[in-house]
Amino acid sequence: MSVFRTANHIYAQIVDDTQGITLVSASTLDKEYKKNPVTGKKQEIAKAVGNLIGKRAVDKGITKVVLDRNGFLYHGRIKALSDAAREAGLLF
Repeated sequence: MSVFRTANHIYAQIVDDTQGITLVSASTLDKEYKKNPVTGKKQEIAKAVGNLIGKRAVDKGITKVVLDRNGFLYHGRIKALSDAAREAGLLF
């Protein structure tokens, strides 16, 4: 699972490195997220995206992933997203 964040948005995708394809993705720009957007702190928004990608991955039968932080420290929004994905059923 690769995670990327900007000042306004956060993105997560699960990629199959051997085939080079994206299996599941979620972000704050996602249509499903925009139907019920979370307002408040950026960490709460990251939790919503983590929950969304976790549910999508479990629905596709993906349970084990490796976290790629893309150089970001493991705290704040990155930690909130990964914790929510774990709660949704992913194993890191």
